[in-house]
Amino acid sequence: MSELGVNTVSFAGRVAASSQFKSTYAEGMGLVEETAAYLDGPGRAAAKVLPRQASVLYAAESMRLTTRLMQMASWLLLQRAVNNGEMSRDQVISEKSKVRLDGFNVDRAAPGWNDLPEAFRDLVERSLRLQNRIALLDREIYRPSEEEFQPDNENSVQAQLNLLLTAFNAG
Repeated sequence: MSELGVNTVSFAGRVAASSQFKSTYAEGMGLVEETAAYLDGPGRAAAKVLPRQASVLYAAESMRLTTRLMQMASWLLLQRAVNNGEMSRDQVISEKSKVRLDGFNVDRAAPGWNDLPEAFRDLVERSLRLQNRIALLDREIYRPSEEEFQPDNENSVQAQLNLLLTAFNAG
């Protein structure tokens, strides 16, 4: 019988090169394009007629949205590069340290949020869901390797006996 963790199989690397990654990549890049088209077209027109408070919020949230999308696109491009053999895993780990996949949350209770165009709020929500999926995938792919796992070779009964012996010998 083997120790926990010694013979585990990590599926994350396979998932990253799978059709799941390809669909996430396509979704992410598609969302970047869709957002750019919206912000340059209908979003620009909608922003001009927003109440003052919503207009300020729209400007701030659109910057957060584009930053979030660019961070996700950077991660997706790095992962594609490692999948295609264009970069080593170590190179990607070094570069991805510059990519931020968290901290771009939205305050839906902010004054003016409900005045923002529905299409814009939809883009924000979709980007947040995608960001969460990518962050989860990132943790799965780049968590410390199995070699760093240090199994406890003592069984629990022996560990308890050792604790008892220590306690009685200390007195």
